[in-house]
Amino acid sequence: MSDFRRLSETVYASPQITPDEVAEAARDGFVLVINNRPDGEEAGQPSGDAIAKAAHDHGIDYKEIPVDHTGFSEPQVEAMSAALSGTDGKVLAYCRSGTRSTNLWALARAHQGADSGGLVAAAMDAGYDISALAPTLEMLAARAKA
Repeated sequence: MSDFRRLSETVYASPQITPDEVAEAARDGFVLVINNRPDGEEAGQPSGDAIAKAAHDHGIDYKEIPVDHTGFSEPQVEAMSAALSGTDGKVLAYCRSGTRSTNLWALARAHQGADSGGLVAAAMDAGYDISALAPTLEMLAARAKA
């Protein structure tokens, strides 16, 4: 059973998904899957290619924006921002636990000018504590509004 956690009206985060869960995402109306997990991070994880194939087989777009142990970069934030802005419909982002996907969503939304407090609260409602990111979110949002 899936663990799709709602971050906003259109964006959900999830721990690692399987091709079967991609089929469930299609039934739930998702139009884009974003993979935030590098291949080979953990033995036995489904490959990005397997998830991409399942997504395409179900008429869902697929993007890879992998985030490894080194953390987040501005190009990743910009890629996530572009993916979210360029999609009309529900988006499912996943990684090992959903935390990196949630962090990257919040960074991308702050990059677009969203309120950091609202982002932290939405993540918390979904079960992800991103409060340590609040200063960075505030800085990104201020930069976007300048």
